[in-house]
Amino acid sequence: MTSNKDINLNSGKCPSCGSTGLKSFYKVDSVPVHSCVLKDSQAEALGFPEGSIDLGFCPACGFITNMAYDIKHRDYSTGYEDQQSFSSTFNAFARGLAEKWVKKYELRDKKIIEIGCGKGDFLRLICEIGDNHCIGIDPAFVEDRVESAENIVFIKDYYSEKYSYLKGDMICCRHTLEHIDRTAEFIRTIRKSIGDKTDTLVFFEIPDAMRVLKEQAFWDIYYEHCSYFTPESLGRLFRAEGFEILDLYTEFDDQYLIIETKASPEPVDKPHPAEEPSSETEKQVLKFEEDIKSRLDYWRGFFNTAFGQGKKIAIWGSGSKCVAFMTTLGLKDQVGAIVDINPHRHAKFIPSVGKEIVDPQMLKDYHPDIVVIMNPIYRNEIAGDLKAMGLDPELTAV
Repeated sequence: MTSNKDINLNSGKCPSCGSTGLKSFYKVDSVPVHSCVLKDSQAEALGFPEGSIDLGFCPACGFITNMAYDIKHRDYSTGYEDQQSFSSTFNAFARGLAEKWVKKYELRDKKIIEIGCGKGDFLRLICEIGDNHCIGIDPAFVEDRVESAENIVFIKDYYSEKYSYLKGDMICCRHTLEHIDRTAEFIRTIRKSIGDKTDTLVFFEIPDAMRVLKEQAFWDIYYEHCSYFTPESLGRLFRAEGFEILDLYTEFDDQYLIIETKASPEPVDKPHPAEEPSSETEKQVLKFEEDIKSRLDYWRGFFNTAFGQGKKIAIWGSGSKCVAFMTTLGLKDQVGAIVDINPHRHAKFIPSVGKEIVDPQMLKDYHPDIVVIMNPIYRNEIAGDLKAMGLDPELTAV
């Protein structure tokens, strides 16, 4: 996105607050450097570039980063497929969030900029609901995924200082900051683009790292997610870079962390009530470090036992969670089918794993004994789809 010669992830210096003394607490070798860049053949998938994960915790601000991350692997081209809008559950959440923001902040007939807009689904919603004028920026944007509209413009590129001329009443950025290695610099770039305006709203949505730590959710830790925030570390970053926090909360079954801010002309020192002390994060980091082995052993035992008993296992959801889950556990033959409702993923192969992604309708022929659900929030939706196919397998959610 931007360059920063002062901070190198391998130097032990925190990219969020600049403090030294990052503490390593979780390592995984040989993971694909991208989990949503799909391949057309098994051979290509098996030969996918790999890297390592080495999570480091900053005791000063609570930020967590992959110290082994190398920006040379960044590639969010059109081959990057992460669209979630084929799920009714996810669509209900996205529409609810757009409606809330429009009502809460009177976002009607305003100029909205979305950094990391993906395929444009959410931007289209907030544009439609508030009759707004919108600009979306994302290198992975695909023109034919959303209907064209006069009041929406898409820029197929990475956000950087060259787009600082774009001014909006609200800037939103959903599920992008976790992919940014130099987090403070990225937020600083946005703050500089706002200038002296103090009424510009800036909203971010990211995965909540506190939940990942508490659940030992290793399937939510993967290479391209190089940055992990808790409420405290996220709030601290935004306050340090010149933003007043209006609200800070979790959504989507507490999986997502949302911060709503506006540019401030004065330094903001007072923490938001939702910010927990970094000591709490450190406590959860230590617990994660202690418990993760038993968590991994449980899931390896689950698959090996079921496979040994001749049970047919399918995984529902082929995205990043699935890739991290399978590569971390070293799963191959134990999984007979990987399905996804996103048609743009069908007949593609998962990086490093080499398994083909198929339409859920294929399960009618496979007749799985067990379906492992990669996100429990979709359990009811998936159960309904299976029932409609006349299937009644054992459902297990991670």
